[in-house]
Amino acid sequence: MTGTTPSDRRPAEGSPVARVCVDVPLPHLDRPFDYLVPAGLAADAVPGVRVKVRFAGQLVDGWLLERVDASAHGGRLAYLEKVVSAEPVLAPEVARLARAVADRYAGSLADVLRLAVPPRHARVEKEPRTTPDPAATAPAATAPGGGAAVPPGRAAVDPRGWRDYPAGPAYLSALADGRAPRAVWSALAGEDWAARYADAVAAAVAGGRGAVVVVADARDLDRLDAALTALLGPGRHVTLSAALGPARRYRAFLAARRGEVPVVIGTRAAMFAPMDRLGLVAIWDDGDDLHAEPRAPYPHAREVLLTRARLAEAAALVGGWTRTAEGQLLVETGWAREVVAERATLRARTPAIAPTGDDPQLARDPGAATARLPSLAWTTARDTLRTDAPVLVQVPRRGYLPSVSCADCRTPARCPHCAGPLALRAADAPPACRWCGRVTAAYACPQCGGRRLRAAVTGARRTAEELGRAFPGVPVRTSGRDEVLADVPAGAGLVIATPGAEPVAEGGYGAVLLLDSWALLTRADLRAGEETLRRWLSAAALARPASAGGKVVVVADGALAPVQALLRWDPGWFAARELAERRELGFPPAVKMASVTGGAEAVADLLAQARLPDGAEVLGPVPADQDRERMLVRVPRSRAAALAEALHTAAGVRSARRAAEPVRLQVDPLSLF
Repeated sequence: MTGTTPSDRRPAEGSPVARVCVDVPLPHLDRPFDYLVPAGLAADAVPGVRVKVRFAGQLVDGWLLERVDASAHGGRLAYLEKVVSAEPVLAPEVARLARAVADRYAGSLADVLRLAVPPRHARVEKEPRTTPDPAATAPAATAPGGGAAVPPGRAAVDPRGWRDYPAGPAYLSALADGRAPRAVWSALAGEDWAARYADAVAAAVAGGRGAVVVVADARDLDRLDAALTALLGPGRHVTLSAALGPARRYRAFLAARRGEVPVVIGTRAAMFAPMDRLGLVAIWDDGDDLHAEPRAPYPHAREVLLTRARLAEAAALVGGWTRTAEGQLLVETGWAREVVAERATLRARTPAIAPTGDDPQLARDPGAATARLPSLAWTTARDTLRTDAPVLVQVPRRGYLPSVSCADCRTPARCPHCAGPLALRAADAPPACRWCGRVTAAYACPQCGGRRLRAAVTGARRTAEELGRAFPGVPVRTSGRDEVLADVPAGAGLVIATPGAEPVAEGGYGAVLLLDSWALLTRADLRAGEETLRRWLSAAALARPASAGGKVVVVADGALAPVQALLRWDPGWFAARELAERRELGFPPAVKMASVTGGAEAVADLLAQARLPDGAEVLGPVPADQDRERMLVRVPRSRAAALAEALHTAAGVRSARRAAEPVRLQVDPLSLF
């Protein structure tokens, strides 16, 4: 669209004032600004379009939020300069959601809209529009046998998989009836979670409504994409992911915005996806840190979707192999209902799980307490390979030897230039720093002068090398950051994978070995136990059931709470325990907490400006990266909105006076320390 000319400078008739969110992410400017709509742009200047406006003497981008009859501003208003595109990309529901997310996370609306609306691709906008599938809006028909309703001409949604969970069929029925049930689902071992999510989506579509589903990574997205295509048919959904590229992502976004498809799935980029008649929001594996947005105001996909469910009165589904403390809080407060299997069903589906650090094992193998691969793990792998079944070995660290120490005095080897940890990238490679990358070929221990190095932490590639020597003739595959395998064939083989990169084996793994548990359990992190259990269950779920010979060996003490939860396959028990401990100690999600990170003077300045709510506790400082410090502010959950408002207002005071040093605000940060 072309900009206005001087002859166009007359107000449009009817609602001549446009309220615009200018794309200037400064806290003190976090409000809409009023502009006059020129008569020449009246037809195109509709709510949701991108515009250009004059702001502080510069031409800046913005989003037109609404048209009103008059402005409360007493001065003279400027005119809109340009309607960038007549495409109303910002849906009213997404605009309300973005404002709620900005308020919750002490952020600016402009920052959230930058996350919600992908960059424009003009060529894609000019492509012919797709005609919506008539079945997406046709009246629903009831499936045979009382199952979920389905659109005419489509296969019935089979609730069989959900029948393993007593509350599952009722949940699907409520979705098909157009109601808004909310559930926290703990999946059984070996469950085809993508098929179950497809069932839920199909039920929502059958009820005449749309669905938005968010998963953590591209591999999960591919599985869900295949499951939905098989159930709903091609062309009934789109995928949204930052990895798609500008054109494909914008094309999928427009298909959702124009109502051409009833379902959007994707990674966290899809959490703001526009959807007509939203009926279901769902997230899989909400404990994965990939769901946390790394850009301001740092929203979490789970919280965005739950906020969306509340605003749109839509159903919600939070699922995973495990359960987070946040999911447990939803259950305990009554906001959602848990969907779990009965113990008899659970026992029939889970593999046989054994720790190496309990008393019987130590009596048989005293070295199991310190061995990296105790005899139980080794014999389990050997016996499984003899049955021509694959074995999965989960190793927490990637690389070869990601951490080494002096072979004589055990002092950790550090870079002489930056004090970063030294690592070996291969058996014949010299030690190199993991921080600055410098090679230290002539390393000498500063404590004893020793020049020999030993492994302090063993990575996936070194593990593959060692197991390949231990089981000659057996195929060894690795799956990690450099190459993530989607699946592996049946038959004898060793698969060494880092957490989150475990491939699916045809027919399931005969055995799963969980090594180096100390590397997960001893992390200085509030969520160390929760994250450890999540990674263990994700790997153990790929094993065959015990009745088919499936086994899991965890190299850990059986008395530890995460190990107990794994042995019983009871993530709900562990989540309730974890939440109770956090409630007693005053940690999220039992309370609301915000981190303020920056230079010491800047952090002190912001907190001095903030009018914190009654009962707020300021904790710290604690060291942060790059010579910065972090202060934590803790309030009861009932004061969460007041805390976010106070911090956002204080940030606005600093930006208004052009404070030189930035401060990073995060509400509910994943990492506190």
